[in-house]
Formats: sequence, C-alpha cells, structure tokens
Amino acid sequence: MIDINLIRKDPEYVKDRVQTKKIDPKTIDKFLRVDNDWRQKTEALDRLKSDQNAVSRELAGAKKDDLMSKAAIIKKRINEIEEGCGALDLKRKEILEGIPNLPFDDVPVGPDESGNKVIREVGEKPKFNFEPVDYLTLGEKLGLINVKKAAEVSGSRFGYLLRDAALLEFALVNLAFKELVSQGFTPVVPPVMIRPEVFSGMGRLTSAEKEERYFLEKDNTYLIGSAEHTIGPLHMNEIFEEGDLPRRYVGFSTCFRREAGSYGKDTKGILRVHQFDKVEMFSFAHPIKSGEEQMFLLNLQESLMQRLELPYRVVEICTGDMGFTDAKQFDIETWLPGQPASEGGGRGVYRETHSCSNTTDFQSRGINAKYRADKEKHFVHMLNATGFAIGRMIIAIIENYQTKDGKVKVPKALQEYVGKRVIE
Repeated sequence: MIDINLIRKDPEYVKDRVQTKKIDPKTIDKFLRVDNDWRQKTEALDRLKSDQNAVSRELAGAKKDDLMSKAAIIKKRINEIEEGCGALDLKRKEILEGIPNLPFDDVPVGPDESGNKVIREVGEKPKFNFEPVDYLTLGEKLGLINVKKAAEVSGSRFGYLLRDAALLEFALVNLAFKELVSQGFTPVVPPVMIRPEVFSGMGRLTSAEKEERYFLEKDNTYLIGSAEHTIGPLHMNEIFEEGDLPRRYVGFSTCFRREAGSYGKDTKGILRVHQFDKVEMFSFAHPIKSGEEQMFLLNLQESLMQRLELPYRVVEICTGDMGFTDAKQFDIETWLPGQPASEGGGRGVYRETHSCSNTTDFQSRGINAKYRADKEKHFVHMLNATGFAIGRMIIAIIENYQTKDGKVKVPKALQEYVGKRVIE
C-alpha cells in the first residue's frame, strides 16, 4: 500500500501521479475525507478511554452511584465510537487498496502501450532463405506441443510440452539457476498457494485483479500468478539488518492466471495460457539503492537472453501501461519471426517475455518487511524480474532456431542440458 502520510502531506502530488496511471484523482479526496473522519473518531475514542481510566481509579476506593453511572455512559459511548471507527477503517482500507504505487517522476507518461519507449535493440534477427512458420505449426509437427489433447483434458488455454520441449523447459531452468546462483541468489521453490490477506498485502488482490485469480474456496487460498507472490512474504513481519541488504532470491514455480482481460487474444497455442512455469528473480533492497538494483536485475535478464542468442529489445513502460504495484518497469520483448506481423503484412513481431519492476516500499508496507539502521526501522524496497517465462522462451527458440527442413536447432547454452544439437 501507498504511504498514508504522503497522501496527507502532499495530496496534490499524489493526485498528479495516480492520474498518470489512469486513476481518478477524486479517489484521493475521498480517502482524505474518510481518513479525517476516522482520525477524529480515533482521537475522541482516546479521550473517552482516558476518562474511563480516571473514573475507574476513583471507583477503586469505594462504589459511588454517580461515578458508576458516568462509567456506564462512557462505556456505551466507547462502544458506539469503536463501531464507527471500525466501519471507517474498513472503508479507508478499501479505498487505499485501489490506489496504486506512484510512478517515479522520470517514467514516461502515456495512456497505454503506445506510450512505451524502446531503449535499445540487441542481437541480429535471423535471416531465413525460406518462409518461417509459427511455433505451433512446427511444434505440433515435431510432436513437441499438444494443445488439442490438453483442451480435451483441461479445457482451452492449456498445453502439453512433450519430448524435447520438456527437456528445453528444464534446460532453461538449469541455465537460469546456474547463472543466478553464481551471482549470489538464493534458490527457492515457493508455495503456489497463498492466503487472501497475504495476497492483498502484496498488492496483488485488488478488486480489478480478483477476476484474474483462481480462488480455492474450501481452503480459503488463491493460486499464485508468479513466484514473486510468495517469495516476497518469505520475509513478512521480519526485520533485516542494514548490512544484510540486498537479499536476492531466484525461484521456480508453476503460475496460474485466468487471463480474464484477454478474451479472443492468442487463444491458440501456449503463448497465453492459464498455467505456465516461470523462473523469477526477487530482491529486498535498501531504498537508496533500489534504482541501482533494478538495473542490476535488468542486466542479468539481458545476460540470460544473450546466452540464448535471441534478438530482443528493452522497453521502458509508460505510466498508463505499467503494473499496479510498480514505480518503474522495464520489459524485454523477444523477436518472434514466425508470427504474422502486426503491420504491413509479412512475418515477425516483438512479444513481451520479461518484466523488471521496482515496487519501492509499496509491497513491503503490505507485508511489514523492514530493515534496521541506526536503531531505527524502515521499510525495505522490493523488486521482481522475470528470469525465464518458460513457455514463451520455448516459443522464441522454436521460431528463431527453425531450419528449412523443419527442424529446430538447440541454442548452444542449452545443448549440454538437452543432450542434442538439433530437435527433429
């Protein structure tokens, strides 16, 4: 959640920032009204409790009818105000949960993805002496992907990874873990189920996002949409020593998303599915160094991409397209030569495969993760970055490494894990 004191001290700045994320600035006014009422009632409650304590001390010596009557009146009034405080606090929290993290001042302002800024393009796009095909056509031909049987078994937007595609998945996991553990990351396989109050604390259960989540009513838990969702709470209600920062993790998990807002988009294949696997980087950082930490994570993402020798571009995400919890976000988009071009005909398009986000203290406030410096406690900054979104990387490998005779070359960095140079 956002710092309440910031809203109180500089509401106009907060209004300006949230408006760039397409949030009505009147939301801030509404919060301040409810917050002011809550504070007034809280102060009145504190005064009444002080009066109650004074009357209790006077009654300690002897029972006096007038004092007992006064005590009863005070108690009744306390109960009334407590009920009002509770209702106002719930309303206050409800409004607060709809206020996103504030984007940094240097983030490009834009309404949607059209406002995103391409920072750089890296790697050479493959040049084929034949017409490249899409990953699903080739994947089905080689027996690597089966979405038809998955639809019979599980419904739409599921897929089987078979044979060498399954080996490619674990090759990608092995490569990412090997590289990142050597950089000091602690490996973790986190839970894929999370309690509602913890999910909410991570800023991932807003009213707009609930439709995206899979809820298990009998167990009162949700399925996570990323390893980030349960790696962050690993240090919930804990305090780091300043010298222990940054604390970095690399996690692997299966992820679940309804893709509620994408009806009609990428309905075929495994590009946008309800269940997918992902390697995720996560960092708890000192607030002063979180910007530097984000660049470190982005550099690692690029390093992994360069190990696979895949062409990509780095995109800075604008305010209107960035995540609810993010203050600054970068994406990596990978070139997919087998996809129909979005403009001008032909084939080839960039598609998002990675994100790298600095959520500052937005999530740490929700889960109460702090660090100690000079005997004072402060909220840490939390960052997350995709290592590999497995399905999308397999798509990129199939399309970029396809051959004229319908085979797929294995990237050099993965050959030792897959055990072959060519998939056929």
